[in-house]
Amino acid sequence: MYSNMRLHQDGQNSFYQDLAMRATNLITEFQTSTSFMTAELGNLTEEQLNDFLQNCSELKLYKRKLQEVIRQKKHILDAQTELLLAQLSEVTGAADDIFSMFNNADVKFDTIKDDSGNDLAVTHGTFINHMENPSRDIRESAFKSVYKSYEQFQNTIATIFSTNIKEYDLIAKLRHFESPIHSALSPNNIPVEVYNNLLDTVTSRLGFLHEYVTLRKNTLNLEELHIYDLYVSMLPDYEKTVSYDEACETIIEAMKPLGDDYIEALKLGFNSRWVDKYENEGKRSGAYSWGCYGSPHPFVLMNYTDNVNNMFTLAHEMGHALHSYYSHKTQPYPYARYCIFVAEVASTVNEALLINYLLKTTTDPDYKKYLINHFMEQFRNTLYRQVMFADFEKQVHTMNWEGTPLTAKLLYDTYYNLVKKYYGDDLTADREIGFEWARIPHFYKPFYVYQYATGFSAAIAISKRILSDDPQAITDYKTFLSGGSSKDPIELLKIAGVDMSSPTPIIEALDQFESLIK
Repeated sequence: MYSNMRLHQDGQNSFYQDLAMRATNLITEFQTSTSFMTAELGNLTEEQLNDFLQNCSELKLYKRKLQEVIRQKKHILDAQTELLLAQLSEVTGAADDIFSMFNNADVKFDTIKDDSGNDLAVTHGTFINHMENPSRDIRESAFKSVYKSYEQFQNTIATIFSTNIKEYDLIAKLRHFESPIHSALSPNNIPVEVYNNLLDTVTSRLGFLHEYVTLRKNTLNLEELHIYDLYVSMLPDYEKTVSYDEACETIIEAMKPLGDDYIEALKLGFNSRWVDKYENEGKRSGAYSWGCYGSPHPFVLMNYTDNVNNMFTLAHEMGHALHSYYSHKTQPYPYARYCIFVAEVASTVNEALLINYLLKTTTDPDYKKYLINHFMEQFRNTLYRQVMFADFEKQVHTMNWEGTPLTAKLLYDTYYNLVKKYYGDDLTADREIGFEWARIPHFYKPFYVYQYATGFSAAIAISKRILSDDPQAITDYKTFLSGGSSKDPIELLKIAGVDMSSPTPIIEALDQFESLIK
């Protein structure tokens, strides 16, 4: 963790490149040396396991872990094959590493001009800021600058991307999974119906997104709404600067419904340098929270710029950090780490509480309109857009599973057609957007992105419950935050009052989106 976080400060630093590679080599060596264990445990019957648990009190801590091995025993291979796969783990993860190095250290975007003719740098960190700029020329120029670079390397990236898919799907076949989706969802015991239910429910309600596109087009008074018009506020002349310190103060106020202990931990994070705040040359793009059991606290990487979106991103990442803080403090090591399926819930609850606080407290009618616009954008980006990504993943993995070569053209056509389907006829789907698949890092963690949409839906439901003044809701939510991986994620969410095996939370979230449009 240390070597990689230092590398993320500057991806061009050869010293930390070396340390990160050495750490990865050690992980591979460890996995190779211990690979026999899973195969050996997989040979146990449930009766044998229960005998061991009854006769050895020290094993009781690991009961759930051992039961999970038994549950997945048909996907555990013989010891020799497990050893071979462990030895190959560094190679099978190479596509992700190659794309990450290309995306963070090597790819460059053309400089653009502002309305006065001055040069504007386009980077991963500034791209969204440019796309939110009231100047349509700046938005269009930034859009074309970014996608020009990915188009230039489309064949190389397609090769990296398809290699990643082939590796993942091959291992799924070796482990006797019915499909790549089954392979991805099995470790956390997520029913495949949850994934398919998400896609079916959202695609059956694409009409809401089409209504939003029409609203945006009419409000901006545009003859044609282009992709680069999706991010700008529908109040294009409204500007709101939010410094990092102001963001921290606002987030603390917004989280007060979660209780004094949550606020104390939040203040500790802000005041004790948990956060690497600003963009730097070579620094990893985006934002994340990361930590390990036994580290002093979780860490947050930001590329903060002084605006409302970054305030929400900070609230989001501190939601992750506090989830880790509660989980590590409560659970023993084997169960302290929570899975991604529930990870996006805590982060999005923070965002939902923040927007609720801002809408209630602001006296500026334009800021209130701006915030409603922002909330609708959360639905578009976190629910609809992530489901579109999940739809794309399902299609390309299925094509590869069935033997179809994933060429750059096929990837382009598949993605471009999805953009047109999801956004509808009132959006002019610019040619360049077909290359967006080439710049999404999360595609290198197959079937990851759908969890943003499920997490968002669950978080909307939980935040409503928290704000209902039901004290039991706070207690249940804290129990959820402290749960780690002590239960299956579907069961953990039920503790917080949400059943993600049902379409109900998704439908309720989409109904709220429709109410915002109205």
